[in-house]
Amino acid sequence: MKLSTRYNRVNIITSIIVLIITGIIYYLVIHLILTNKLDKDLAVEENEIRQYTHTYKKLPLPATYLDQQISYSSPKGDTTDVREFSYTTYLNPKEKEQEPGRSLVTTVNLNGKTIVVTITKSRVESEDLVRIILLITLGITMLLLFSLLLINRFVLNRLWKPFYVVLNRMKAFEVTRMDNIKEEPTRIDEFNELNKSVNAMAEKVKQDYKELKSFTDNASHEMMTPLAVINSKLDSLLQTESFTEQQGALLEDIYQATGRLSRLHQSLLLLAKIENNLISDTEEIDLKEMIEAKIRQFQELFGRDGLNVEIKLSERKVTMSRYLADILLNNLFSNAVRHNINDGRISLELTSEKLTISNTGKTLNIHNRMFDRFSKSTESEGMGLGLAISKQICNLYGFNIEYSHIENMHFFSIYLG
Repeated sequence: MKLSTRYNRVNIITSIIVLIITGIIYYLVIHLILTNKLDKDLAVEENEIRQYTHTYKKLPLPATYLDQQISYSSPKGDTTDVREFSYTTYLNPKEKEQEPGRSLVTTVNLNGKTIVVTITKSRVESEDLVRIILLITLGITMLLLFSLLLINRFVLNRLWKPFYVVLNRMKAFEVTRMDNIKEEPTRIDEFNELNKSVNAMAEKVKQDYKELKSFTDNASHEMMTPLAVINSKLDSLLQTESFTEQQGALLEDIYQATGRLSRLHQSLLLLAKIENNLISDTEEIDLKEMIEAKIRQFQELFGRDGLNVEIKLSERKVTMSRYLADILLNNLFSNAVRHNINDGRISLELTSEKLTISNTGKTLNIHNRMFDRFSKSTESEGMGLGLAISKQICNLYGFNIEYSHIENMHFFSIYLG
């Protein structure tokens, strides 16, 4: 979820809650004010009746008007002094229907007798006024929310534009091209600080890249030289004189250790280059054609171990380094042959979505560490870097490689995206 969307949602929800609460309070306050006004009008009528009774020693005639009614009755029980306000309904003589009203029940003393006086006033106008105020409030609330939505949608998007521009430029940044991240001019201090921080980070990354590239080149050169000298000296030593069986065994062990060290150096160097994106010669590759060529290269190994190869290939092109694609296929093919069984089976399937290479073989105990560096079974003669390199190549190009084991078959699937 984008930050602006999250902010809009929180802002609108908060505004709705606040407006609902304030609207309820506003309605109750207006209703209370109008009720107090009716009570004051009823009290005025009560005072006029008391003055009339005191002056003329008799009650005013009962009256019924459109918005007011006055009636008299005898008290029930021993009640001598009553004065209370209440909500009620009364019959409108013109409309001939019940309408809401507010009544005051009080008592008047006349010639030593207590008379109950009921004064009722209509609440229709008050209710209509409250209803109008409520509708106006709802209208203003909806207008306010709509205005907030428009402001958040357009104004905030313009305010956040420099951030998204810088973000897109960071996504497009490639350290191998040594490009600078162009600053986006803005008057917002935080975004100016972001521009400076991003460019400082880019400069640091480029400097680290230069140092890493220099180290990789130097390490490759410095390590290959002594290895080449050792191999050369061994070749010269083998040609000078004959050796005993024990000396020959020792020299063979040295040869194997030197070769193993050379392969280890090349593999680790390749991993460093892949992880730091130092191999950038990408091109469009016909994966089907490349797999068919790789099958021809491994045909002798397939025949030596009596392996039955099942092939099902569809057309699929990918954009990646041809050098890394060859290493990826070579590692997977070598793995399928090395960990297979005599007269076993290898299945190759290429679709538009994925490449699957499966082979028969023994159950391994490194399922969860299959793509870790130097992770290998006890029977393996490799260095445990082939699948780690394959994993890094897939990560570099956004592919996803997965391993699964079903019965006696080992499956390596590369989802090409």
